[in-house]
Amino acid sequence: MIPGLASRRRFGDLSEQEVLALAIASEEDDARIYRWYAQGLREGFPQTARTFDAMAAEEDDHRAWLIEEHRRRFGEVIPLIRREHVAGFYQRRPVWLVQNLGLGRIREEAMRMEAEAGAFYVKAARHTADAGTRQLLGRLAAVEAGHQATWQGLTAEHLPGEARSAEDEAAHRQFVLTWVQPGLAGLMDGSVSTLAPIFAAAFATGDTWQTFIVGLAASVGAGISMGFTEAASDDGSISGRGSPLKRGLAAGVMTAIGGLGHALPYLIPDFWTATTIAMVVVFVELWAIAWVQNRYMRTPFWRAALQVVLGGSLVFAAGVLIGTA
Repeated sequence: MIPGLASRRRFGDLSEQEVLALAIASEEDDARIYRWYAQGLREGFPQTARTFDAMAAEEDDHRAWLIEEHRRRFGEVIPLIRREHVAGFYQRRPVWLVQNLGLGRIREEAMRMEAEAGAFYVKAARHTADAGTRQLLGRLAAVEAGHQATWQGLTAEHLPGEARSAEDEAAHRQFVLTWVQPGLAGLMDGSVSTLAPIFAAAFATGDTWQTFIVGLAASVGAGISMGFTEAASDDGSISGRGSPLKRGLAAGVMTAIGGLGHALPYLIPDFWTATTIAMVVVFVELWAIAWVQNRYMRTPFWRAALQVVLGGSLVFAAGVLIGTA
């Protein structure tokens, strides 16, 4: 049995008072989420932050309406019931997870939240027999359903076209500086710098397992080194490159992936089969690096390809020459 599942209530088993209490708690949670987004965006994206402040204020109004309805029907004491207490009820994603996905993803999450809230009020309205409560819940469902227009109106008010374009450009730049640039540096380092030791070990020993061990050690070691180097080199406060933890994670993981890509084929016992596959993987890795440079760093594709392929070829040749010497 899944822990905690047995203690959850089904929505159909809730009383009308509990449905109202659930709606009140949900509106309060959503307002807090919007304010948290606003706080996190205020420094870098002040116009979008104002939009989320306005959305939070709307959620406060909804909560006030619901509390007044609860007071009219059931008195002052509101039962404690939240989304996690109801089996199958919609959940909110952790705010720290959504914040790490970028400005556009946060905006999309806001619209998803409103759609889920609207569906809840439609369901809740069918659950109550009181005409006044049904009318209120129906009104809230209509309000939530119309929040796409509300969001567009708030965006037009607080985030006109030029401001939105500027914020989107700033968000793209921040994404590139925090994730793409360190990850690309790691991928290049892992893909290119491990070529020499892996292929030198391969041609020196002719043993696929020993080559794999060398490649695994080189990839993991380079990943750890690159991650710590990136994280320690700059705390982001002056350069604006973002969290050192995020940059270190991007650089470390991509470095390890870049090396492991052409180390894993040596798990194949046949030497020439493993080496052929490893060389194909190297080719794919180098072209992937060129694509990322072209896509995010705006480097002309053929120039990026020439630089990466030439550098990789020289390192590969060095490894083969050393291994066969």
